[in-house]
Amino acid sequence: MSGHEQQFRDQRKEIREYGCQLLEDDLTTGTGGNLSVRLDDDRVAISPSGVPYEEVVIEDVPVTTTDGTVVSGAYDPSTELPMHLTVHEQRSDVEAVVHTHSPYATTFASLGEPIPASHYLVAFAGTEVPVTEYETHATQELGNVAVDALDESAKATLLRNHGVLTVGESLEDAYTVALMVEYCARIHYQARAIGEPEILPDDEVEHLQGKLDGYGQ
Repeated sequence: MSGHEQQFRDQRKEIREYGCQLLEDDLTTGTGGNLSVRLDDDRVAISPSGVPYEEVVIEDVPVTTTDGTVVSGAYDPSTELPMHLTVHEQRSDVEAVVHTHSPYATTFASLGEPIPASHYLVAFAGTEVPVTEYETHATQELGNVAVDALDESAKATLLRNHGVLTVGESLEDAYTVALMVEYCARIHYQARAIGEPEILPDDEVEHLQGKLDGYGQ
């Protein structure tokens, strides 16, 4: 097995592992949510459509070209492939994309409200978690509004009436952001149930982003 093939196998394995983790961490239900990893300039690996993550065979994880042609894997790619490909195409700095239906964050997506910096860990995502305009699921247009909502320093956005999209330099990075978005959404929801949350100013959140760059190392 060549080095490239081994690398691709490892990244396809990550798709399965983090897919299972989505369920364990209550970031989605059933076969919902999807993940993708950039393999090289021309190909991405993405979670399959409608297959329970624990049943995914690593070698059968779909690999597609940037135009959506499946070049490897026995499964059909996620129906959200157009959104993933659009993000990968328009954000060259992004190596991985995670899409969840995590309940607290999706609550704010359904309200059409961003998640502000009522907790400092929002710095993992940006100065806030913005919300997109509404577009139908499984379309390139959904990817377009996601990219529009993300500035260069942002790693997450809420998909209006739908869920959450996070990006990162690795699948681990994008997944960590998804966890932090859900945590911050829960804290903001709970704080609003009691009173009016205090929101950190942007300059403080930007300062915190620098401090969190080495988180976990």
